[in-house]
Amino acid sequence: MLRTLDIRHMLLIDRLSLDFAPGLNVLTGETGAGKSILLDCLGFVLGWRGRAELVRTGATQGEVTAVFDLPPGHPARAVLEDAGIEAEDELILRRVNAADGRKTGWVNDRRVSGEVLRALSDALVELHGQHDDRGLLNPRGHRLLLDAFGALDLSGVRAAWAARRQAAAALAEAEAAIEAARKEEDFLRHAVAELEKLAPQPGEEATLDVARRQMQAAERVRGDVARALAMLAGSGSDLGAEGLIVEASRWLEGAADKLGGDPEEGLAEPLAALARASIELGEATRGVEDALARMDFDPRALEAAEERLFALRALARKHDVLPDDLATLASELSTRLSALDAGEARLADLQQALREAEAGYDTAATKISAERRAAAGRLDAAMAAELAPLKMERAVFETRVTEGEGGPEGRDAVAFTVATNPGAPAGPLDRIASGGELSRFLLALKVCLARGGEPLVMIFDEIDRGVGGATADAVGRRLARLADGAQVLVVTHSPQVAALGQQHFRVAKSVEDGITTSRVTALDAPERVEEIARMLAGEEITPAARAAAQALLTAGAPA
Repeated sequence: MLRTLDIRHMLLIDRLSLDFAPGLNVLTGETGAGKSILLDCLGFVLGWRGRAELVRTGATQGEVTAVFDLPPGHPARAVLEDAGIEAEDELILRRVNAADGRKTGWVNDRRVSGEVLRALSDALVELHGQHDDRGLLNPRGHRLLLDAFGALDLSGVRAAWAARRQAAAALAEAEAAIEAARKEEDFLRHAVAELEKLAPQPGEEATLDVARRQMQAAERVRGDVARALAMLAGSGSDLGAEGLIVEASRWLEGAADKLGGDPEEGLAEPLAALARASIELGEATRGVEDALARMDFDPRALEAAEERLFALRALARKHDVLPDDLATLASELSTRLSALDAGEARLADLQQALREAEAGYDTAATKISAERRAAAGRLDAAMAAELAPLKMERAVFETRVTEGEGGPEGRDAVAFTVATNPGAPAGPLDRIASGGELSRFLLALKVCLARGGEPLVMIFDEIDRGVGGATADAVGRRLARLADGAQVLVVTHSPQVAALGQQHFRVAKSVEDGITTSRVTALDAPERVEEIARMLAGEEITPAARAAAQALLTAGAPA
């Protein structure tokens, strides 16, 4: 609900603050008094594209602030969330227009673009009038309006469309994969056979490289180690290091026996050292023997390791992958080849699945089409009932449901058409109806389509133009019906409509010191009588006009 509208230095308005109420709010005044200026200002703060020059003459800038109440679940809350603005129960829109044309907007003290304001406008306000090209006159929204009127459940057809689209996508993907595989079938078969023959394993290259390096190193140093062992242990007639120590010990022991007595003490220490050296030399000899044994390898094993390593690296270069990725590549190519070999059978299954999904969609779309046609008949009947009191009983409103392109909501195209006279060709509302007729058509259509607890503020700009008497009363009562549980703002010249308002504003223009100013006043009960009497009688208000005005107000008062 629009709670307040505050205007500063805009067009003919100097300073103005208005408080609006739920229900039907009416604005009246002489032609040219500035009633449309209020709508211009409201449109400005909502980001609408309108007049270029809005700042009041002599002012440096103009400013409009609008405050809306946002109940839980209001569509504007989703717009705020998308814009990264925290939603509160009170929504404050403010927009400034500098004298040089620059415009700046804020939402709850957060600076925003005109695009955000317009998105909020779509969730907050709905304007109806003779130039209503965003709402009921837009054929692109007619199917949505009909579905809402008929309370149609579209979940079935949406699910069927999703299943059909998924089946079609799966088939297309499989066909594309098989077609691509067929183009490289020869390559796939040769590559898979080559990879299967080699059977590469993850990590195999590193293992082979280490083993190869170890065998190559062993081949280079084994001769040196063998020569060292020969020198330690001796070979053939050579005694070796150990034999020489044994021989030296034997000679020293003999010498010690011959010396006898104390001289033996001079040889004991060398003999002990030779004994220790013999033990150490034995351990060294056994260690070298063990190392030499570990260096033993089959030269054919080195050759095999090198051949395997070179084969892995050559195949990796051929396929432009790392050697460790050859196993993964083999699996991928085998999968593609298997898909090619099993492709025809899989295609047949996917084609059958698509046929079943299309049949399911056809059933759901046919069902929703029948429901739409039934809803169209009910809407046409409701429109006929609404048009008669609006003095358009000869007009024929028709909701046309024709076959269109399939989609998630079915394959129906919906258009609202009208023939203003029997036998006249039917056509779109905005091309067939005149200005006054169009306003009444829009009002009747809005009454038929309105839902309880309408979240939008509905604005009707002189929708009662060109009608009077009982027709104007019918217009007013339909506006009042729309305002039940909602908020409606009406700019009107009709006393019958004004009398039905729950809140009444009078717009008047005055000239002071050569400066024209529009002022808006909220009327109390006596002032309403005077204003409606003026609308009935003109410049001179007579007692009869006041009595007629009082009668209208009494008749329009809620029971």
